Amino acid sequence: MPKGDAGGKIQRPDLSADENSYLRMLGERIRELRARRGMTRKILARDSGVSERYLAQLETGHGNISIILLRQISQAMGMPLVELVQEEPEQPVELTLLQQFLTRLSPKKLARARTVLMNEFGSADKSERRHRVALIGLRGAGKTTLGQLLASQLDAPFIELAREIEREAGTVLAEIFSLYGQAAYRRYERRALESVIENHERFVVAPGGGIVSEPATFDLLLTSCYTVWLKASPEEHMGRVVAQGDQRPMLDNQEAMQDLQRILVGRTALYSKADAIVDTSGKTAEQSLSDLLKCIVAY
Repeated sequence: MPKGDAGGKIQRPDLSADENSYLRMLGERIRELRARRGMTRKILARDSGVSERYLAQLETGHGNISIILLRQISQAMGMPLVELVQEEPEQPVELTLLQQFLTRLSPKKLARARTVLMNEFGSADKSERRHRVALIGLRGAGKTTLGQLLASQLDAPFIELAREIEREAGTVLAEIFSLYGQAAYRRYERRALESVIENHERFVVAPGGGIVSEPATFDLLLTSCYTVWLKASPEEHMGRVVAQGDQRPMLDNQEAMQDLQRILVGRTALYSKADAIVDTSGKTAEQSLSDLLKCIVAY
């Protein structure tokens, strides 16, 4: 049987302390990334073809020994494990050197470097971005309600990205997820966003809350649109969704609030990359709209 270490955590006796620590770190990372994408373990099991039981073992630090063997191979070759398992062709040398340089920067300097790169090589200038407003945040933040009000004030079309995704896929969201899984949904999401940007000079768009978990799509949103994070407490998020008659957050999940809190924690750093933040907690739609307009005027 596995035994506990000094910290009270379960260890596999056939592995070293370092290897056990690595498996725990890997498990925590998978759990965090799953939460950030808003995926339950059941959904991940369905989309990946991996059993819930194995996913549970993996997330609690009891992954298959093959993971450790692959790690040993990467260490022996002196290269990161991620480079060993990536499916894409080997990246250009300049990109590798740039990544190595950026990893040595402090978080503060890294943020400055990103700003410099966006200003120099960004796909849209400030005047273009201010006419393309994107409202990001979890369900229940008020993206649709405020988006419609804002679009009316700006005399611009309001676009729910979910409807554009359905048009791109030729079917409803539920069918996309059930037939093709989340990976396919993310591909349609990227295409839909590219189409909206290409075909509209001005708009207010409300994407799904999980768009921030797809780096390439989120980067496109940030560089092409003026983004605003509509922020609210987990309790308000849940209360608004249920008040709208949507009971899905509570179905098949007795820990819905804990899941919601975990998703919000996992995405906070990403949502914070928005150009502005509007806290809608405890405010009427009119009050939040006023705050939103002030942000846009000040930009």
